[in-house]
Amino acid sequence: MSLRNRQADLTLNSVVDDNGVAYLKTLLLQEVDLSELSALSDDQRRARLERVVSHLLTREGPLLTNRERGLLVRRVVDEALGLGVLEPLLRDETITEIMVNGPDQIYVERSGRLQLLPVRFSSEEQVYQAIDRIVAGVNRRVDESSPMVDARLPGGERVNVIVPPLAVDGPSITIRRFPRPYSVNRLIELGSFDEDTAALLSGMVRAKLNVVVSGGTGSGKTTMLNALSSFIPRDERIVTIEDAAELSLQQTHVIRLEARPANVEGTGEVTIRDLVRNSLRMRPDRIIVGETRGGEALDMLQAMNTGHEGSLATVHANSAKDALLRFETLATMADTVLPEATLRDQINSAINVIVQLTRLADGTRRVTEIAAVTSTHKEDYALQEILRFEADAWGGAGRVTGRWVTGSLPARFAERLRLAGQRLPAAFREDG
Repeated sequence: MSLRNRQADLTLNSVVDDNGVAYLKTLLLQEVDLSELSALSDDQRRARLERVVSHLLTREGPLLTNRERGLLVRRVVDEALGLGVLEPLLRDETITEIMVNGPDQIYVERSGRLQLLPVRFSSEEQVYQAIDRIVAGVNRRVDESSPMVDARLPGGERVNVIVPPLAVDGPSITIRRFPRPYSVNRLIELGSFDEDTAALLSGMVRAKLNVVVSGGTGSGKTTMLNALSSFIPRDERIVTIEDAAELSLQQTHVIRLEARPANVEGTGEVTIRDLVRNSLRMRPDRIIVGETRGGEALDMLQAMNTGHEGSLATVHANSAKDALLRFETLATMADTVLPEATLRDQINSAINVIVQLTRLADGTRRVTEIAAVTSTHKEDYALQEILRFEADAWGGAGRVTGRWVTGSLPARFAERLRLAGQRLPAAFREDG
């Protein structure tokens, strides 16, 4: 059946009709051998296929407006070359997360809020075709014997895939996009923190305090880590270590390390812990760990305690106190077994400040707590509140409002700021 015979039905609605797209894709693959285009760049391949599809439309003869024609050409090429219905979403810079729950549900996150889109995959087979394209780039496979995989798209997006039997309702794809890092001034405009807090954080980083950024999923930990890293002097050597490269530092002397999963044969894995250990041999002035989630916590603590001051890391926790307990738990995952008191001594000595982030009910992400670790040696953990966000009662609509309440900085940390030539903002007090 040609498109000419379907001309009466080929309206704007049928431009996104799955049968029409599938038919054109079949014709396209008969005209072009995709393997012969491997030497071309992505843009060149796309341009070549768009010309062929345009020629097919002219030959088949449906009457289309320029807009309809452009939509159909792009849809067919997306199916043949890219990730199908996900391609337009990846081009939308307002989307920060894409969630595919089987072929019939696609959610996205915009401005911190989830929304269900009126688009879908035509079949479960199409979802698997998209998955195959994703994992092919990282030399992995997804099947019943290996039903979970983490990968990264060429544009830098982080992808998690999980399929049946683990995903009961069908294959699931979660894609996290990383927009251009926000500047400190932009975060102030968005209400993540105020100017006094920015000045305090700048002083802490420049004074080489060890800072841990804590928060829940989607609270903006990576964004904050990027902002804090902007305060590091440009003449320092920085080593960043991540599970999937997300950080985008502006300094010139930056070494970016990324963990590597095992290949299809189950070999070749390089963990965050391997990279932290290796970074100590690279003469870093600063070590930045994108997310601490395993035994590398112990290596990070030891690095902070052995001359690598000014290090930054993130951890998944719901409060500053929980962040310390989380670090303790993660450190016990290392193959080196330390007594609880010794581990507490390591944490008290290594971590100076915790910056807690929260994603609020309106989708905004804010600094809700800054706390200094005042416990020493093998004491129980003790924190001193430097900043706290007090939210107003939430009425269920609009924007969360509130105020930051400032406290005092421990004298030993205030002295570190002075020795580094940093001034304590007037909004904050010094103990004593």
